[in-house]
Amino acid sequence: MSSTVSIIAVLEARRRIAPHVRRTPLVRSAWLSRATGADVWLKLENQQRTNAFKVRGAFNAALRLAERGERPALVTASAGNHGRALAEAAVATGMSCIVFTPSDAPRTKLDAIEAAGARLDASSRNYDAAEIAAKDYAASTGACFISPYTHLDVIAGGGTVAVEMIEDQPRLDVVVVPMGGGGLISGTGVALAAMAPGCRLIGVEAEASEAFGTARRHGRITTIDPQPTIADGLGGNLEPNAVTFDYVQRYVPEIVAAAEASILGAIADLAGHDHQIAEGAAAVGPAALASGRIADIAGKTIGVVLTGANIDRARLARCLA
Repeated sequence: MSSTVSIIAVLEARRRIAPHVRRTPLVRSAWLSRATGADVWLKLENQQRTNAFKVRGAFNAALRLAERGERPALVTASAGNHGRALAEAAVATGMSCIVFTPSDAPRTKLDAIEAAGARLDASSRNYDAAEIAAKDYAASTGACFISPYTHLDVIAGGGTVAVEMIEDQPRLDVVVVPMGGGGLISGTGVALAAMAPGCRLIGVEAEASEAFGTARRHGRITTIDPQPTIADGLGGNLEPNAVTFDYVQRYVPEIVAAAEASILGAIADLAGHDHQIAEGAAAVGPAALASGRIADIAGKTIGVVLTGANIDRARLARCLA
């Protein structure tokens, strides 16, 4: 792969990962359509293998290594979903895997990482500390660090979500994507620029952890103080040299933030109206739409990526209550 992600790399990723991932449905949300006056469609990556889109990038990265005849030990930092995805990709390609997570990561995600066959280190106090520990481990052991976001093969894998959306609904005017480290929205930007250049791309962060919004205001990646959020998959700082910052600057003209109360409400509404289980990170797009954080959408056709369903029962119960 070149030093940048192209639409060719995204399409090659789709071919490469096809035997290992699901082509997820794109379905209309009557609830969100009524709430916004738009025609809103949900990309159900919450029904993906491992119940999250992360499997796309993880498999693309691992399979690329295998194609080159490389089978190193893999290591990553993760709030949960990428770690589980990389663990499954490691098994499929004959590699070992260790995942560093925050100690307060949802139990359902930690159990899934171990069940997938990876070693788990959940001793870090937060995501930022887990990322440092994972990189230190890679440096000391020679393992291959696969970032959940600032890795070109991971970005290309994420772009396959947008390819499917445009193929299934060519009339999309707007695409709404959650933003944590920015890998998914970077790949989405590459795909939309090539396949639907008139489509408006909007990124949504959790208000408690606005890494990209802060970086954009400063014109560079800046350290923030992430606060607790139900959208645990979006929390934490960006790596100082994260390649996703440049992709976001190029492809993502709008970034909005979803308030915590609106995310909780969106989890409940997605379950009650659309019968879809969404973790906090997945619910930020619907939350931003339903709470009016995204302007000028009436009458437009909108695609929203529901990125995952891995939420603890207790958290889900509190949202539904």
